[in-house]
Amino acid sequence: MEKRKLGNTDLELTVLGFGASSMGAEFRQVDLNEALNSVRMALDCGMNLVDTSPYYGRGQSEVLLGYALSDVPRDSYYLCSKLGRYAPAHFDFSARRVAESVDISLERMRTDHLDIILCHDPEFVDLNQLIDETIPALRKVQQQGKARYIGVSGYPMKMFREILEQTEVDLILSYNHYTLQNTMLADEVDWLQARGVGIMNAAPFSARLLTNAPLPVWHKATPEVRQICQQAADACSQAGTDIAKLALQFSIRNPAFATCITGSANPERVAQWCDWIQDPIDEPLLEKILQILQPIHNWFYIEGLPHNNDQPTIA
Repeated sequence: MEKRKLGNTDLELTVLGFGASSMGAEFRQVDLNEALNSVRMALDCGMNLVDTSPYYGRGQSEVLLGYALSDVPRDSYYLCSKLGRYAPAHFDFSARRVAESVDISLERMRTDHLDIILCHDPEFVDLNQLIDETIPALRKVQQQGKARYIGVSGYPMKMFREILEQTEVDLILSYNHYTLQNTMLADEVDWLQARGVGIMNAAPFSARLLTNAPLPVWHKATPEVRQICQQAADACSQAGTDIAKLALQFSIRNPAFATCITGSANPERVAQWCDWIQDPIDEPLLEKILQILQPIHNWFYIEGLPHNNDQPTIA
């Protein structure tokens, strides 16, 4: 599988990374054996990045990863976890919790270090705490050898800019912002690269919006967005393919992004993704789908505190 360098780090990530939120049953109830096998399938297919968080399943994802990876050589994959968000409305970015959270994640996953540690969804809190307290505490964790690189993971583009204008991190993880429907992350590439910040993309399917699967109950897509995305999915079906395939191929093709993270607790689905990215993208179909999606291009929603978000330009 193709690899790309992550910013100024020494990490070379596969273009497809395994997201373990599914192992925390964030989208549906999962079969534990299938969930464990999905991790091994990802590694067998060549992925070298596993991304998780204590938030996923409230610790379940990290615990299962500790079991699934227990007999896998630690130097054969990169491990990324997060801190700061522990339940839907439970956030703690204090320096004390930073140290505790990293140690707990290491224990759950049976390892002595993380390759990447990220602040998880700081758009829900006062960003000044992140700048003044959280990131300095993470640098201490880094100096202790418990994490190789530090960064920020979240949704609003504005949040990344405000943090990086006042402090330095090694990388960011953005989700839902480089897909068939939303390419706002591409607008930030030059700015981020000028600062030496590595870029990881995630969620090429926009939480199932760009698939034929039913949306999770918590999805924030408006009726218009849902309708237009369904039109795009139907057009792909009429062309004899799955919109999810086109979505995945599109989201990994930009070389500015070291990896694109997505996950499933279904090993057959993981294997299918790895097959899909080997096929050439259907350029005429891509152009047609982008035209269908044009009325909702760069639609996004508000996540976290309103002042940490950009102002929507599409209702």
